[in-house]
Amino acid sequence: MPHVDAPAKQGPSRRGILFGGAAAGLGAIVALGIDSLSSAAAPAGGSEPLHGQAVIPFYGSHQAGITTEPQAHASYVALNLRDGLDHESLQRLLRLLSDDAARLTQGQAALADTEPELGTVPARLTVTFGFGPKLMELAGSSAGESQPLPEFKIDELEERWNDGDLLLHIASDDPLSVAHAQRMMLKDARRFASVKWVQSGFRRSRGSEASGTTMRNLFGQVDGTVNPVPGSEDFNSVVWNADGSTTMVIRRIRMNVDTWDELDRSGREFSVGRTLGNGAPTTGSKEHDEPDFEATNALGFTVIAAHAHIRRARSENTNERIFRRGYNYDEPPTGSEISNSGLIFVSYQKSVAEQYTPMQQRLSDLDALNQWTTPIGSAVFLIPQGCAEGGFIGETLFAA
Repeated sequence: MPHVDAPAKQGPSRRGILFGGAAAGLGAIVALGIDSLSSAAAPAGGSEPLHGQAVIPFYGSHQAGITTEPQAHASYVALNLRDGLDHESLQRLLRLLSDDAARLTQGQAALADTEPELGTVPARLTVTFGFGPKLMELAGSSAGESQPLPEFKIDELEERWNDGDLLLHIASDDPLSVAHAQRMMLKDARRFASVKWVQSGFRRSRGSEASGTTMRNLFGQVDGTVNPVPGSEDFNSVVWNADGSTTMVIRRIRMNVDTWDELDRSGREFSVGRTLGNGAPTTGSKEHDEPDFEATNALGFTVIAAHAHIRRARSENTNERIFRRGYNYDEPPTGSEISNSGLIFVSYQKSVAEQYTPMQQRLSDLDALNQWTTPIGSAVFLIPQGCAEGGFIGETLFAA
């Protein structure tokens, strides 16, 4: 093969100089731009404030997740206990769940956590336990207040959203923390129970509104204005039983947002009895103004109609009150739907029969919102008292 001499070494061409210089200049400009953007994005006072390490104590006389300022994300998981589960196995399940819930809510790894890094940002994570009739009976206690609600004529209940033996209410300001805690709880429970249903809900993100702001549902309404204040004597009289327990009603309410959109603003406010702007009753100017149910307009009709939602929800019997703590849901629409949305309605009260059921019966009999809302799921759970460190949720039921 003939030998070919290597080309003589030459200096950079004019084109190379121009191209290289331009590239270098562009790189400097890009680097400067990125640096400037990074500087502009950083808070003036230093590092960005983070909320991920905020924790809510797990142990106490009451379970967390009830009086806790509502977190942005929640998952309600109902489990059915497996056949053949005995008294001792049930205690092992509740002890295991309680122990891991205590760890996760404090930002610590669950005992068999294969992804411990996912549990380091609790972001006010809480895990609250609810007991259905079967679990109560297996524990040797009366099912009592955990019995299902009576039938209401507005209900179109779907079995896939009804009842359950054991409820796990998992909530956090971080959806990843909710997902991880749910996975850990279900891994603990898989030998003892199977999933009946899961309902996921949301509110506005933490920091987008001031704490204590009444949530809005997907109709745009403020939802839960008339609520006792946690920590007050009024709250205690409405919610807590003497032993530190309470009861939960959870109702999945489908909201026909698509047809609600067809109603003008005044019609929406007339149906509810509150303004959309700030949630004030239509006889007042501020959200927490007391409604005047006797006020009339120029034509002599009551300003708040007889079938308005806030009138039907109100009782002259002050014992018929509840503490509301709901979440919105928004599922993928199907077919010609624009929306598949609704409300995960949750209430806490001492007695379902004496406080919740009479109110729900009035709403079922006559409520303007029934044209756009349909209950499709319903369940009732006893929420046992809290426990001390080393104990487990529900241990007092077994002791009794």
